[in-house]
Amino acid sequence: MPHRSEHPRTPDGRYVVVRGRLWRMSNPGLSEQARVHLVKALMDARRAVKAARKLQDAAAESAARAAVDATKRALGERGPVWCGGMMVRPTTTAASPPTPRTRNGLLKQAPPSFNF
Repeated sequence: MPHRSEHPRTPDGRYVVVRGRLWRMSNPGLSEQARVHLVKALMDARRAVKAARKLQDAAAESAARAAVDATKRALGERGPVWCGGMMVRPTTTAASPPTPRTRNGLLKQAPPSFNF
């Protein structure tokens, strides 16, 4: 079953808008079986971060955060941008300056071309 969201999406379908912030969607080119497996692995890794923080185990927390990052990259939520199920490298030109981002890498606001 495809992921369903009640949140608005950007016109290109790559991002979902939650509380005014853009979040990259998972790569739609993934099979449902692969997506379900990766989402389960992501939740396991997030629980491992929580457990490591509770135990104040810096090494375990670092390893768990690396697992979260690797899983999000496999889902297509981080790393090279996917487009139509394919991964593409983002480019920046003088006509398209870099998008302002916060410390955690999220867009500060939706670009003006997105009207919700």
